[in-house]
Amino acid sequence: MEKIACGVIGATGMVGQNYIRLLNNHPWFEVRYVAASARSAGKRYEDAVNNRWLMDTDIPEKVKGLIVGDAADALLAKEQCRFVFSAVNMAKQETRELENTLAGNDIPVVCEAKPTAFTARGRKE
Repeated sequence: MEKIACGVIGATGMVGQNYIRLLNNHPWFEVRYVAASARSAGKRYEDAVNNRWLMDTDIPEKVKGLIVGDAADALLAKEQCRFVFSAVNMAKQETRELENTLAGNDIPVVCEAKPTAFTARGRKE
């Protein structure tokens, strides 16, 4: 079975790193896209994290060489993966706008933040 391509937005932060750790060797999903702030965009993931990897495991080999995308670039995310996990560390309004932009471009967003959490039907209540 081919794994489903997913992405992690906010991939260089602690929560994003934890998503990457948890998804390593997942039976259904494979991280094929990572994104963060414009400051990290364009760098290899390993270089963007640069001694800030906080997990008790090594950076997964499959993720080390991925080029970090700009979290605001919804079209790039759509080209690289089927859905994203959101782990951004931004103000609520900025998070809402970013996640709504991604969702508005037909990119399902898995998030835990209450302000942008979606119901099972995909619409905020």
